[in-house]
Amino acid sequence: MKNHKLYLIVPLLAVLLAGCAGLPGGANDAGPQKITYTLKTDMSHGGMQYIGVGGNIAGQTNPTLIAKVGDTVTVNLTSSDGVEHNFAAPDLSVQSGPISNQTSPVSISFIVDKPGSFPYFCSIPGHREAGMEGKLVVSGQALPVTAQAAQPNAASATNMNVSAASSAPTAAPAATDLVDIVRDPTDLPGPLASHAPTTVRVDLETKEVNGQLADGTTYNYWTFNGQVPGPFIRISVGDTVEVHLKNNASSHMAHSVDFHAVTGPGGGAVFTSTAPGQETMFTFKALIPGLFVYHCATPMVAEHIANGMYGLILVEPQEGLPKVDREFYVMQGEIYTAGKFGDKGQQVEDVQKLLDEKPEYFVLNGAVGALTTQKPLKAKVGETIRIFYGVGGPNYISSFHIIGEMFDRVYDQASLTSAPLTDVQTTLVPPGGATVVELSLQVPGRYILVDHALSRLQRGLAGYLLVDGPAAPDIFDGTPMPGSGH
Repeated sequence: MKNHKLYLIVPLLAVLLAGCAGLPGGANDAGPQKITYTLKTDMSHGGMQYIGVGGNIAGQTNPTLIAKVGDTVTVNLTSSDGVEHNFAAPDLSVQSGPISNQTSPVSISFIVDKPGSFPYFCSIPGHREAGMEGKLVVSGQALPVTAQAAQPNAASATNMNVSAASSAPTAAPAATDLVDIVRDPTDLPGPLASHAPTTVRVDLETKEVNGQLADGTTYNYWTFNGQVPGPFIRISVGDTVEVHLKNNASSHMAHSVDFHAVTGPGGGAVFTSTAPGQETMFTFKALIPGLFVYHCATPMVAEHIANGMYGLILVEPQEGLPKVDREFYVMQGEIYTAGKFGDKGQQVEDVQKLLDEKPEYFVLNGAVGALTTQKPLKAKVGETIRIFYGVGGPNYISSFHIIGEMFDRVYDQASLTSAPLTDVQTTLVPPGGATVVELSLQVPGRYILVDHALSRLQRGLAGYLLVDGPAAPDIFDGTPMPGSGH
């Protein structure tokens, strides 16, 4: 009877082993196989991941993929979250094209030519850090050099997707579907009347739009509500804020929002990781008065900020702020393009420059000329003005200065409950920080808003304060001379 059992078991094992050949995760002693894996992209619980589809990886998060040296591996990538992703295994010279809600599924095939455990991940900046990484485990012996030459990697020719950061910075023609991305410095709500704590609804929509970066130069901005900076939000201490974040269905990326005015993990970002076409919501109580930055906090956070996703929220103290005649809203940012400053055409971001902190552009309210030729600040002699000034960054400190004026009062670091500094020439504002400055106007003319790291003037950072009114020769008098630069 034992021999009969053995005769039955051996053929059964042969059938089972034969059935494993070519299946994902299967192991056999046959020659090179064709193995196919299907992964879908997923975004949940504030993270990103690949989810296995079918076979013995079904439902697994970032599943381990199994192959042997010489096998041809095909990876099919589908989208379930609408966000732009890809599949990369750089140790094997593999990178797919992008997939998003606007593209068809992508497929990439390659021959594995060496054994080892190799990471695969999404190479879109920040997505690997957000959780999109698994392993491809390859058994066997490395192919001889002659075999490698005879069997070139199938991914090397047609499936490699060279990123903007490593390609030559040749720009496409300037975009024609332009949106006015420049936030008018007067576009902010006025002072709030005294009121009991209330609930305030804030609606933000993340939009990826083409805008004019400079004359003849366009750029794809990522924005809150279509402009840079995002809308100025004004509330009072004690108010409860109900934030609704909608990600426009045309977006390629997931987005979120982190309010520095929030007391709670992530500043709200953990509740607002939002895929294209989706909407999220959270509430927070404003406990501390001040002027605070908000920004997108989806990985890579610096990339989302550099592309324009920042704004200011003012939490007024109970007694409000002193009365002034005019208020303005200004924010400083950096833009990292593949082309050099001044290159024409449609520019693309350069992630390596971002990581190296080497911006091509420094801007106020999103673009070169935004607050000079397009939407300068305007006031009159005899008026008092207040400027809410923030730095989106993501990397550089600002030395905020107005040429020809002094600040009567500076709310240092945007602290509204501390006594303001008085009679200040230049004030430091860190990235992710803000200040409030007040000044009175006695002499007409054009005053230039600068970061007094003045090389940045040559990279686009300047704004104008145009003051109309009668001359004041008892304060300022003389004959203008050419060549002053002011």
